[in-house]
Parts: sequence; C-alpha cells; structure tokens
Amino acid sequence: MSNKILVLGGTGTIGSKVVAGLIARGAAVRVASRKGADAAIAGAETVRFDYSDPSTFAAALDGVGALFAVVPAGQLDPHGLLMPVLQAAAARGVKLVVQTVIGADADPSSPYGRIEAFLKQSGTPFVILRPNWFTDNFLTYWGAGIKAGVIAVPAGDGKTSFIDTRDIAASAVTALTTSAFDGQAFNLTGAEALGYGDAAAIIAKAIGKPVAYLPVTGAAFVDSLVGHGVPRPYAEFLAFIFTFVAAGYTAGITDAVETLTGRKPIPVADWVEANKAALAG
Repeated sequence: MSNKILVLGGTGTIGSKVVAGLIARGAAVRVASRKGADAAIAGAETVRFDYSDPSTFAAALDGVGALFAVVPAGQLDPHGLLMPVLQAAAARGVKLVVQTVIGADADPSSPYGRIEAFLKQSGTPFVILRPNWFTDNFLTYWGAGIKAGVIAVPAGDGKTSFIDTRDIAASAVTALTTSAFDGQAFNLTGAEALGYGDAAAIIAKAIGKPVAYLPVTGAAFVDSLVGHGVPRPYAEFLAFIFTFVAAGYTAGITDAVETLTGRKPIPVADWVEANKAALAG
C-alpha cells in the first residue's frame, strides 16, 4: 500500500495543522482543497477537491494509502457530505481517519453516528477522532464578543473540557502514521473542565480587559448569530448542541490525547496566552 497521505480540507483550521505535522514527520502528503494547485504548500502535493463534485475524487485518491477527513464548518449534513468520498476511498482500501464529534456514539441514527457505523463496517483500516468543543472557538466564534467584553452563549452552568485544535491535529498525525490505533475511536478532550465563566476569567486576566460570561437563552443566541450573518439553520443547530453543554455532557475528561501523542493536552490558559493579541483585538 502507498504511504502517501491525503488530507481533505488541508488548508482549513485543523487540516492545515495536520498537513504541517505530517510534513514535519517526513510523510508524503497530498493536500486536497477547492484551491487546488493555488494552495501551494512547501513539502506537499496539492490537488483540487470538492466534496460536492465526485469528479474530483479520483485524482485526489489516486495512489494514496490513508486519508484524513473532517466536515467543514457550517455543514448541517455531514453524512451526506462525507459518505461519497469515504465510500470511494474504502473501495480502494484506503485507511480512513475521520474526525466526528464528541457524543457521536450516543446516537447511532445521527448523521455522525451513521458515518461511524460505516467506518466500522467498511472493511478498511480506520480511526475515529471525536473532539470536544474547540478552545479555538473563543477566537473564531466568540472573538467578536470577547472584544466587546462578553461571551454570550446558552451554556448555563455547564462545563466543557475544551480541546486545542493543535491537539486534534497531533492526534490525527499519529493515527495516520501508525497502525497501532487502527479500529479504535477516541474521545479527544482537554485535561480540565471549565465553565464559560472560568474561561472568561482566564481570557480577561491575559488580555488585561474585562470579559464576562453572559448565559443567554437559545432564542437570544440564535438571533444574535443571525444578526452577525450566520444562516439561521446553522445558528439553530449551534443552539441545540449547547443544550448538551448546559446539561453537563461535555465535562468529561479522557486521556486520549496523551495516548495518541505521548503528551498532556494543551491547557486553555496556554492557548489564551498564545492568542491574547488576537483576543484583545
């Protein structure tokens, strides 16, 4: 089998980190994205790829032994998006390392649950990575609010073991470059569970500006996101999954990152320190 590794969405937040980690290990990497050859990346081959265009699959999959797949942000149908390319890859015997979400195994009928069921029945090597809420969301999703001094989300008193996307990428790199974890699923979490008030206090201390946590209703949260240009269906989806945060389902802590990478997860405070300039605006 070829040792070339295909990274779908290789220019995205997590995919780009996976690519960098693989190149650092000396792996042969193909980066697939809509940018194609325009996404020039030193040390990697690039190819045009579009989940919604099956005609781009063959060139992306040709000669690869493993792939990493993650659903792009804003998608409401991960099963419909991922399955065609996963099926095409499995038919070629390509190893599948797929990022789903924490809790995907709780409901086998859910879109991510069905993706995981396919992987387990595919007959090809696979690894499932289920990350918790990203620490990076404090910048990508809640950054504007932080600059205004408030994190307004419907999390109630719920805590979350936030995970740095660098830890997700490092876990994926390990899964892609060894067979030691094939056939397994990992719930990726940070090493501590924090409430949004705890996170706000850490951020405020680092940037030297007041930042408060404001628990809001799901409806108010949806209206706020829509007002900032987020499509209402996706805003409603985010509000829905926050109900699991408020109920305490995202507070669990695992040793999966350490098992896969050999080191402890990056603490929220360290992520904040590394990003304090952007958080402060």
